[in-house]
Amino acid sequence: MEVRIGVQNVSREIVIETDASAEDVEKTVADAVENAKPLLTLTDRREKKIVVPVASIGYVEIGSDTKQTVGFAAVAE
Repeated sequence: MEVRIGVQNVSREIVIETDASAEDVEKTVADAVENAKPLLTLTDRREKKIVVPVASIGYVEIGSDTKQTVGFAAVAE
């Protein structure tokens, strides 16, 4: 699952690959925002923790689990 976090006043977004489901990520983000927690903490696939100040979050984009193919594919006609 790919998660992109836009941080206010920062030109680059934070991109995280996590094994958590979209629902779990959404619940974690919503909990941090709704309960005025100072930090949002997510764990990536390599067990590294990413900590972002909630007050600085501009947006959170939660991607899908489907893999996208890159390159050319043969099409049967």
